[in-house]
Amino acid sequence: MAVAVVAMAAAMPVVADAGVALVKYEVTGGESIAKSLTGKPGDAAKGRGLAIHRKKGNCLACHAMPIPEQSFHGNIGPDLAGVASRYSAGELRLRLVDATIVNKDTIMPAFYRTAGLHRVLKKFKDKTVLKAQEVEDILAYLLTLK
Repeated sequence: MAVAVVAMAAAMPVVADAGVALVKYEVTGGESIAKSLTGKPGDAAKGRGLAIHRKKGNCLACHAMPIPEQSFHGNIGPDLAGVASRYSAGELRLRLVDATIVNKDTIMPAFYRTAGLHRVLKKFKDKTVLKAQEVEDILAYLLTLK
C-alpha cells in the first residue's frame, strides 16, 4: 500500500493562524487521512454549526444537506445526506483538509492548507480556512449523516 507523507514547506514554517504551525498528517493510499489532526474527537454539534456557517465551513454553498432550516443549498457538489455511508472517516477528513489530493480538478476549497494556493486575499495569506479542531468537528458531524 502506498503511503505518502505530506511534506510541509521546508524553507519557512507554514502557519494556520496566529503563528500556529500546521499539523503534519499522513495520507494513506492516496485517499485517506486515518488519524485525527488533533488527537481529540470532534464535536458533532459544533461541526454542524461550522458546516452551515456562511463564513467558515459554508458547505451549503455547494452541497445540499439535511438541514431544512437553512435555505439556498448548493448543487455543485454531491448531496451530503448519507455521506458517512459512502466514505470512511479518513476519506472525509482528507476531503476537508485538501480535496485536490483526491481530485486535482476539484473546485472544493482546501480547508486546511496554506501552500500552493492562488488568488488569496492578503489578509488570508498563510491562514487556513479551518483550524485543525474545526476540521475534526465538521468530520464528527458528517459522520452522523448515514
